[in-house]
Amino acid sequence: MNKFFDLHKGEENTNTVLDNVKNSISFSGSSLWILMAAVFIASIGLNVNSTAVIIGAMLISPLMGPIVGAGFALGIFDFVLLRRSLKNLLIATIASLLVSSLYFWLSPFKEAQSELLARTSPNIYDVLIAFLGGLVGVIAITRVEKGNPIPGVAIATALMPPLCTAGYGLATGNYKFFFGALFLYTINCVFIGIATFLIVKYLKYPPVNFIDKKKEKRVQNLVTIVSLLILIPSIYFAYSLYEEQKFRQQVNRFLEEEITDEGYTLIYKKINFSSNPKNIEIALLSKDYNKEELQHLNEELQNFGLKNTILTVKSNASEKLDILKNDILNEVDKNDKSNEKIIDLEQKLANNKFENNQLFKESKIIFPKLNAITVSNNQFAEGDSLVERTVLIYVAKEKLTDDEEAKLKFWIESRLNKENVEIFK
Repeated sequence: MNKFFDLHKGEENTNTVLDNVKNSISFSGSSLWILMAAVFIASIGLNVNSTAVIIGAMLISPLMGPIVGAGFALGIFDFVLLRRSLKNLLIATIASLLVSSLYFWLSPFKEAQSELLARTSPNIYDVLIAFLGGLVGVIAITRVEKGNPIPGVAIATALMPPLCTAGYGLATGNYKFFFGALFLYTINCVFIGIATFLIVKYLKYPPVNFIDKKKEKRVQNLVTIVSLLILIPSIYFAYSLYEEQKFRQQVNRFLEEEITDEGYTLIYKKINFSSNPKNIEIALLSKDYNKEELQHLNEELQNFGLKNTILTVKSNASEKLDILKNDILNEVDKNDKSNEKIIDLEQKLANNKFENNQLFKESKIIFPKLNAITVSNNQFAEGDSLVERTVLIYVAKEKLTDDEEAKLKFWIESRLNKENVEIFK
C-alpha cells in the first residue's frame, strides 16, 4: 500500500521546486498584463453568461502562484517568502478588483446572470473543492513530469470568477454580491494554501531556518485558527443551502399530492424561503379555493414538514382568462360593426356613382356638341323630407336646343334605367 501511495516516487528535486514556486509569485511585467487580460476575459464571460469564456480565463490566470508560494513558505518556515507571496497576492487581488469593477462599470449590461450568481453564496462544497484542488495542484508542482492536472486545478479552484464577481458588486453597489464573492475567493486562497502546507510537511521539505518547537507549534496553531475561521461560516452556508433544497423538495411534494394529483393545473409557483414565515404562492388554471379549503391546505403543510409556512392562492386564473376572452370578443364585435358600417358606406357610395367616362363616350356619339358630363344620385330637401334624384350635368361647346335636351334626358333615363333624371347645364 505504501508503494501505491508513495508521493516521493517521481518527485522533482526540492531546490528546483522551490525555485519554480518563487519565480511564479511575482506580479510585474508580463504576469501583470496576463492577469489583467484574464480578468477582462472572465468579466466578459460572467457578463454574457458564457461558461467556455470563463474557463478560458481561469486557464490563463496566474493567481495560483502567490497562493502556493504562501503555502510553501509556511511549510518550510520561510517568512521572507511568506511576506513576498502575501504582498504579491494582495497586489494581484486589488488589480483584479479594479479591472473587473472598471469593466462592469463601463458595460451597458448590468443584469446578474446565472454564472455570476453562482459565485455569491459559498458553502462547504467550495471548501472541499478548493482543498482537493489545491492538493492536486501542489502534488503536480512537485512532480518531475507536471502532467495534465495543472489546467484542471486552475478550472476547479476557480479563483478568477469570484474575484470578478466581487468587482461586479463594487461596480453596481451590490455589497451582498461583493462580500459573498470575496468570501468565496478567500476560501479558495486559504484552502489551496492549507493543502500546499500539508503536502510540503508530508514530503518533509527542510525548513529554511532552524525553528524551535514552540515557533513551529505557533505556526500550526495559526493555520488551524485560520482554517476554522473560514470553515465555520462555510459550514453554516452549506447547512442553509441544504435546508433550502430540503424545503423546496417538500413544497414540490405537497403541491404534487394536494394540487396536481387532484386534477388541478398549476400555472404559477413562487417559493420564498428567506421570509418569516416562509411563503408559497400559487395560481391554478381552473380552481379557486374558498376560505375553508385554503385553511385546510395550510393545515396540511404541517404534515409535509413545512412548518412556519403560509400558502397563498392567487385569484382564479380561469376567471381572468374569461374576462380577457370577453374583452377580446367585444373588440372583435366592435370591429365587425365598424366593418359593417364601412361596407354600408361603400355600398352607398357605389349606388351614387356611375361610369361617367363610359357614359361620356357614348353620349358624345349621339350628341357631338357635348364636352363633358357627370351623372350622380343626389338628395334634395323638399319641405320636411329628403328626395333622392338622379342628376346629369353637362358642358357643351354649343347650347343644346330644347329638343336635344329632351332627347339627352330620354337617352340617359333609358341607359341607366332611371326615371325623372334632372338635367343641368
